[in-house]
Amino acid sequence: MVRYLPLVAGLIVGFGLILNRTFTDELFPSQSRSDALGIFGGAMLILVFLLEQQVKAKPPESVVLHGSDRFFLAPELSESLKAELAWISHTLLTLTVTRSVVIWYNDRVLHLRGILPEKTMTTAGKLAQSVMTKQKPLYLVQLNLYPGKIEFDYLPDNTQSLILQPLGTKGVLILGTDIPRSYTNQDEAWIAALADKLTFSLSSLE
Repeated sequence: MVRYLPLVAGLIVGFGLILNRTFTDELFPSQSRSDALGIFGGAMLILVFLLEQQVKAKPPESVVLHGSDRFFLAPELSESLKAELAWISHTLLTLTVTRSVVIWYNDRVLHLRGILPEKTMTTAGKLAQSVMTKQKPLYLVQLNLYPGKIEFDYLPDNTQSLILQPLGTKGVLILGTDIPRSYTNQDEAWIAALADKLTFSLSSLE
C-alpha cells in the first residue's frame, strides 16, 4: 500500500485544487500562483509513482515444463559412481531452481533426472562442444530468445533458463529450469563446485 501513496496524494491534491477553483467566486493572482504550484506538485507525485512502476522489474514467472519425471543411470557404471551421480542430481534439483538434469560424458548420456521429454540426447551440439573445448560454463538466461535453442531438443521445449557446465574436456553438465534469469551467482558457484567434484570421479572412466 505504501507504494501507492504518491499516486493517492497527487490525485487528492489535483481534485482539491479543482474543487477549490470551482467554488471560488473571485480569483486573486496569488491564488492562481498557488494553484499552479499545487498542480505542479500533484503532477510530480503522480509522475514519481509512474516512474517507480517502470523501474521496478517484474519478477520472472515460472512455467509448467513439458515432459515427465524421468530417472536414468547408465547400467555399466559402478555402484559408487551411480550413487554419486544420483546424489549430485538430487542436490541440484532440491537446492537450486534446476528442474532438468542431463550428464553427458564420453559421447553418451550417463544420467538423466527431472522433468524431461521422451527424446534423449544423442550428440553434443555446438554449444555443448564449445563449453567442453573452452572449459568455460555458459548460462543462457532466457532460452526462448536464443535462435539455436533447437540444439536442446532433449530438454522440455519450454525450458526457460539453461546452464552448460564443463566436466573436463569430455563431458558437460546440462541444467534446465522453469524460470528465466533464475540462477544466482551463488547457484553458479555451487554448480561449478559440484561439477569439479564430478569431473574427478568421472576420470576413472577414461
